[in-house]
Amino acid sequence: MKQPYLRASLTKHETYLHRCLELARQAAGHVAPNPLVGAVLVHQDRIIGEGFHRQYGGPHAEVNCIDSVQEADRPLIPQSTLYVSLEPCAHHGKTPPCADLIVRHRIPEVIIGCRDPFVEVDGKGIDKLHAAGIKTTVGVLEKEATELNKRFFTFHKYHRPYIILKWAQTANGRIANEDYSRLHISNELTNRLVHKWRSEEAAILVGTNTALFDDPQLNTRLWTGPDPIRLVVDMDLRLPSSLKIFDKKVRTIVFNTIRHEEQGNLQYYQVTKDVSLVHQIANALYQQKILSVLVEGGTRLLQSFIDEGYWDETRIITNEELFIDGGIAAPVLRAGSLLEQLKLETDTIEIVKKTE
Repeated sequence: MKQPYLRASLTKHETYLHRCLELARQAAGHVAPNPLVGAVLVHQDRIIGEGFHRQYGGPHAEVNCIDSVQEADRPLIPQSTLYVSLEPCAHHGKTPPCADLIVRHRIPEVIIGCRDPFVEVDGKGIDKLHAAGIKTTVGVLEKEATELNKRFFTFHKYHRPYIILKWAQTANGRIANEDYSRLHISNELTNRLVHKWRSEEAAILVGTNTALFDDPQLNTRLWTGPDPIRLVVDMDLRLPSSLKIFDKKVRTIVFNTIRHEEQGNLQYYQVTKDVSLVHQIANALYQQKILSVLVEGGTRLLQSFIDEGYWDETRIITNEELFIDGGIAAPVLRAGSLLEQLKLETDTIEIVKKTE
């Protein structure tokens, strides 16, 4: 019989798990498709080592944590407790199993935020620790640890990316002018925040009209962070090659009904009109291990994600001082719970979570 997993919510454990989560967040946008993970090594209430997974393909949090221990403190490792926000891996990927590393260093106790849903891990890391006689506690700050890796969990649980819908609207609920002429809705502070959001997601998606009339760069020029993979819907391949999204500076995927090929950083992904486009996009991103997508399209594209239930979070920016005559109505969100609301000068930003 397998040893039952211990569960605890001790204040001391929570303190060090909070630090693990703080460390892990520093790598947002840099580790996908891997999860964000932080680790802290503690000896008699003193942190002697800490680390986080910094870059995809690089050392994991546990490795960086143990490597950070000063030479004078290394004899203390077998007498210390390791805190880690996510279950240590148990398989050989781009790096060796972290569970084996913990066993090799004879660390006697490990406190874990939550289990890893990835099929190659999912309890196997914990079982390895148990088999080595290591005391293992699972589920400290489990809700917070799961929320930190909501993209990773959604990807492995539902076999699709974590989907965030975003739009800016006027005070009277308009997303664009009727003739698609440029309409500046959000202010400069909000624009910087949007670019921060972009840096945190693996990909960004727009529709044909947005690409054609706005000619967006879809990058993070207003924020320090990685540019997302650019995705555009162009069913009939009518967008001109002169658009900024076709500059090949960033990997770009064009969803269309005509061809399926790659040209360096530019990929044409063929879809069919007989099946839900939203479903095909979500499936394509899953197959290509793209964990999250920020949808910044127009009303038609955004509404299709809403109507088909393909969304996890919506971020709505409303300029409370801007009204326009006519215009294109913003999407209609019929369900969801308000997670957060903030005010940036003229803009009110609402973050809504999908309710099951």
